[in-house]
Amino acid sequence: MPPTVLVVDDTASIRFLIRTNLELAGFDVIEAEDGQDCLDTLRDLETLPDVITMDMMMPRMDGVTAITRIRSNQRYAGIGLVMVSTQSQQIDLNRAAAAGVDDYVTKPFDPDNLVETVRRVLQSRA
Repeated sequence: MPPTVLVVDDTASIRFLIRTNLELAGFDVIEAEDGQDCLDTLRDLETLPDVITMDMMMPRMDGVTAITRIRSNQRYAGIGLVMVSTQSQQIDLNRAAAAGVDDYVTKPFDPDNLVETVRRVLQSRA
C-alpha cells in the first residue's frame, strides 16, 4: 500500500501542484483547504495519512495552529508534518518548529525537493 499524504493549502492550484508531484512519485494524496478542514478530515478518516504537508497562512485556521492541535492529539502522533509556505523568515521557521513540524519547504518549491522532503519525513517516522 503506498504512503498517503494529506495536502493542506488554501490555494487550489498549489494543492494541485503538490498532489500531482506526489502522485507521480507514488504517493496516495488527499486534500484539505485549511487548518480546520485538515482537522475535520483527520477526525473522519479511518486510516490516517502518513505525512501532512501544511501551508502556514490560511483562512479559518493557520498551519501553525493546526499543527499544534495535531501534535497535542495522541491519535496523530505518528503523522509526519512538512510545512510548505512562502513564509521563510526565521521567526516563522521557529514558530513552525515549536509547533512540531518535522521539516520545511519554502514556496516556490522545487518539485523534486518537495518529494524528497516528504520521503525523508516518512522514513524518519517509520
